[in-house]
Order: sequence, then structure tokens, then C-alpha cells
Amino acid sequence: CDFGMPVLHKSARYNCRVLVYNRKILLIRPKTALADSGNYRESRWFTAYRRPLFSATNNISSCVSHLLPPDLFPDQREAPFGSQFIQFGDGVTLGCESCEELWTPQASHIEMALNGVDIITNGSGSHHELRKLQSRLELILGATRKCGGVYLYANQRGCDGGRMYFDGSAMIVCNGNILGQGVQFGLDDVEVITACIDLEDVRSYRASLPSLGIQAANATQDAPMPYLTLSQVKMAHADFFSVITQPRELRLHSPEEECCLGPACWLWDFLRRSGASGFFLPLSGGADSSAVAAIVHTMCTLVYHQIKLHGPTSQVAQDLQRLTHTQGTGFMPSSPQEVASHVFTTCFMGSSNSSTSTNSRSRRLAAAIGSYHLTVNIDLMVSAVLKTFAIATGKFPNYESKGGTRGEDLALQNIQARLRMVTAYLFAQLLPWVRGRSGFLLVLGSANVDEALRGYFTKYDASSADLNPIGGINKGDLKRMLLYCADKFDIAVLDEVANAEPTAELRPFDSNENDENDYHTQTDEEDMGMTYAELSYYGRLRKISRCGPVTMFKKLIQIWQHLTPEEVAAKVKKFFAMYSMNRHKMCTITPAYHAEAYSPDDNRFDLRQFLYNVRWTWQFRRIDELVKNAQAHVGGGVGGDSAAASICPPSSNVSDHTKVE
Repeated sequence: CDFGMPVLHKSARYNCRVLVYNRKILLIRPKTALADSGNYRESRWFTAYRRPLFSATNNISSCVSHLLPPDLFPDQREAPFGSQFIQFGDGVTLGCESCEELWTPQASHIEMALNGVDIITNGSGSHHELRKLQSRLELILGATRKCGGVYLYANQRGCDGGRMYFDGSAMIVCNGNILGQGVQFGLDDVEVITACIDLEDVRSYRASLPSLGIQAANATQDAPMPYLTLSQVKMAHADFFSVITQPRELRLHSPEEECCLGPACWLWDFLRRSGASGFFLPLSGGADSSAVAAIVHTMCTLVYHQIKLHGPTSQVAQDLQRLTHTQGTGFMPSSPQEVASHVFTTCFMGSSNSSTSTNSRSRRLAAAIGSYHLTVNIDLMVSAVLKTFAIATGKFPNYESKGGTRGEDLALQNIQARLRMVTAYLFAQLLPWVRGRSGFLLVLGSANVDEALRGYFTKYDASSADLNPIGGINKGDLKRMLLYCADKFDIAVLDEVANAEPTAELRPFDSNENDENDYHTQTDEEDMGMTYAELSYYGRLRKISRCGPVTMFKKLIQIWQHLTPEEVAAKVKKFFAMYSMNRHKMCTITPAYHAEAYSPDDNRFDLRQFLYNVRWTWQFRRIDELVKNAQAHVGGGVGGDSAAASICPPSSNVSDHTKVE
């Protein structure tokens, strides 16, 4: 067995792999490279191990000993400690690396392969991120394709109590070929994959690579890797009739499937461990909240099929029986919709500004997925709050379209959004009681990663929730996921939602609109002053490419060649002005499923200050200089005689921009 545990060795705490055979510790192997980027802060807890350098006078083939606690190990006083590999009595060699070491430039498996190690294990804790599995697989396949050998990869599965979901995908790889691959998304706590391998294939493969032989000879002569010899243990067995596992095709999910399955498994793990009775979702009929509903439906489908496959005594069935208070009854749901009727509540919180089309989509979607659905009108609450304000101040705010100021307009939109949050928590706490059940519901939010980056949501509105399954997914991926779910689950209304124009529906209808039948003309992209596609560019350049305003302008002027330098400058300036103005919202953002590498989540991933100079004085001045240089270079502008767009930052300091789904 190869498993991980923290080990305190000579006053330093190491993250270690522990190799055990027949109740005896063979080797404690400390991790040499720690994960300290993105979601990880491993050096807060552990010290990276540094192996003593080899020299002619310092033969380190013999191991350092680690004293074991006698109360835990009465029959073993000490165990070898260090970055050695093991040679067994039949000549088979085995070494291990851990998680981050696979991703480093001087990966441990390279040294082990050059020293002739046959089998390399990796016990990993690698989280899911959209399109990330391909990169992980390429590293593992490349490791054995270059150097030969067997690579055993086991990865954590499930929600580990935070924003990340660890997506399994255990693998057995030999000489660049996949012999076994585990499921990426599933509800089983443990999955085992096996393969039967002929180790002579490894030796033959390595012998066929002359360049590998040259480097292996140099490595073992200049700095041979230390190893342990365990002559009494044999790993291989000679059996001519054993069926050797043949290579198989790599299985990868589409991004649309990942958007469904990853958050769905995360939600189930969170629900069964939280003590809650289910989920509550404000379902507006828009793309974001409908995407969350589709993810919960995916969760209910996974639960239903798992119970159907393994029966009422399976772990998933027992978890569902505990959630639904049906322990001991052998409860078996007849459909995903029956699962949803027990654990999922949706609510359309309409107002006089809501259209009948969004109400209709919300109602039809709830019926299709089987959620317990309510329709609530919040006008009475809005009116009460505004009357309270009028009594206190003698003033009554109005929308811009009715003669009010921009500040009045935003305040009127925001109060609707915030009252939806208050209503959601009231209903989540009391609805189990209303339905004659016990417990409480977890409130689900539905703000996507692009809106979080731009700050396009009201602080403490319905985006404020207990969990947000889509907070790390961009709008483009969400729309594609809706279309996938519409086809996968035969839910036609999701296709309708995906093709509808995103709108907050927080302003009154225009005089030429028919609020009985037409869609609202208030659109998200018009409110934001930028498109969702542009936001994805900004997000990737800001986080993944580490761009500030000037560098982003330089890159986008190459990418967006259909725009003039003035237009690109205006867009970059507007984004950074709004981003910095709204960055404070990241301090209170709802814990969201981590799915995108450019997530602006301030709590764990995107650690930055939340106060910037919104004018970006030096950076914006430098952009202006670059625009002038570009104009001079082409004799008056790339885009001909078109008028230059305004490139001044917005004069308004109102940061509480409205958006609710």
C-alpha cells in the first residue's frame, strides 16, 4: 500500500508517501516540491524535503531512520526515511512521487526512470478545472512515453470541504499507453482499477531508446539515486496464462459535460455532509439560475441511477434516506424528478418589472426537473421599504426613465435584488416546516465568473447564498451547457433559455414594450458596457497571463485587429475602472465551485488587494501615449477616419451596479 500522511521528522513536518507491506512500513518518502500557487498554500503546513547531495565521500545509499511511535507500532521501532526507491527480491523496482512533483520541470519520475525504476506511483490531490484533465493526462502519458515504465496514478475524489472538487480519474499507464482509467465524475467514495502488466515490456521499451541509455548511464555514474533492497519481498509472479491488459482509448468529457457533472458531484458531497435537508434556488427563468437548476437535476439523475444500480443498501441510497428521513424503509426513488421533489425547492420571485416569459420559463423548467416550486411577488416588500425611506427622508426615488437620477435608478434596482436575498433565506429556513419536514435548506446562488470579475451584481443580493455551483464558469460555457442539457435530458425549455437575451428585469418596461408578452429590453451586456465574450478575454489576460492595463492593451490590440487602437484603449480602460471599483465585492462573494483558471475569488484563489486607484493614473496615461504612437505610425489611425472613442474612466463612483439572477 502507498498512502499519504503528514510526518514530523526531526522538528520538520513533511508531506509524505508511506509504503507499507504486510503491516510493516517499508519506506517513508517525503515530498520534495510543494504546491504553492492558485488554490494551494502547502508550505503553510509542510517543509519541502531536500535530499543530501551525493558525493564519493557521502554514500547515501543507506537510509536515514525515522523513529516510530511505540504505541502505534509495537512491532516496529523505526522505518527508512528519504527519497529512495525500493528494489524487491525478484528485481522489480518501485518508487513514488506525490502530486505536484509530476508538474515540476525536474520531475521525480525522470530521475527514477533513469535509475531503472520499473513502477512509479503517484498519490495525488488534483482538483477539477474545466479542460484540465487533458493536461494532467498529457503529463502522465509523456512521462512514460519518454522514459518507459509503469505509472500508477490515484487521485482524490469528492468535495474536500471547500470550493474545489477532486475529480478522481485514476490511471494505469505503461510506456505511454493507457491500460486503465477511472471515472472522472462519480458518487462512489472509492473506485479501484486494475491491470496485468508484463514488466519485460518496460525493459524492452527502454532498451530501444539509445538516448535514454546515454542519459541513464550518466545519471547513475554521476549521482546515482539511493535505494533500499528488500530481498524477502517479491512483487512479480511468472504466469504464462495471465491475460495481459491491452491499451485502451483515452476517455475525456466535453466542457459541457464537465460543467454539469463536476458541480453536480460537488453539490451532492456538500449536501450529504452539511446536515441540510436540500437546496433552495431563486429561479428567475434566466440563463444563470436555469443553469444551476440543470446542475441540480444532473445531481438528482446521478443519485437515481446510482441507487438503481446498487440498490437501497448502497452508500448513496443511505445518504438519500437520511436526507429524506426515510431510514429503514428501503426508499427507492422512481425517477430523478422524485429525488428532486424531496431535496430541491425553486422559487420565482417576480415583480412588476418581470416579464411573463421569464415566469413561464421558470415554471416549466421546475415542472420538468421535478422541484417543489413557488411563485412569489416581491412588490409589496419593495413598496414597504420605499415608504419607510420616504417617511424618514421626505424623498421618494424614481427610475431614470421616469425623471430620476442614475443614483436613484440603481438604488431602486438594488432594493429589489436585496429583498430577493432576504426572501430566499426566509423561505429556505421555513419551507421544511411548511412541508411537515425537519431541517433547513441551503440557498444556491447563480452569478457566473464573468459577472464576478466585472462586479456586475448587487452586493448582498440573490448572488449572496450558501453555495454557488456556477461561480467559476463563464457565460459562454454555461450557454453551451444549457443546450447540452436540453438535448441530454429532453428539456426543451432549456434551449429557449439559452437563446434568450440575458436581462436582470429590474427596471420598468419601456412605453413601447408589452409587459404581458414581450421580453424585457434591459439587457446585461448593455448594462455592463461590455460583452461576455470580451469579459472572458479580460479575465484570462488579467489572471492567467498576469496582465495589467498596459500589457492587456498591447495584447488586445494584436487580437482585436477589427478595432482601432482608440477603441481597444477605451474598452481596456473601462474594464479596469469597473474591475477596480467593484473589487471589494470579492471579499463577500459566495463560496463558488472552482472551475475556471481566471476566477476572481479573493478568499482562496485570486489573492489581491480589494482597493485600487480606479483612475490607474500612470497606466492609463501610458495607454494614451501608445495610442498616439499607433496613430502616428499609420498616419492618423488604423481604422481610417472614424472618430476616436472616449477613453476616459467613468466619472461615476457608484460601484453597487445592479444584477440579479
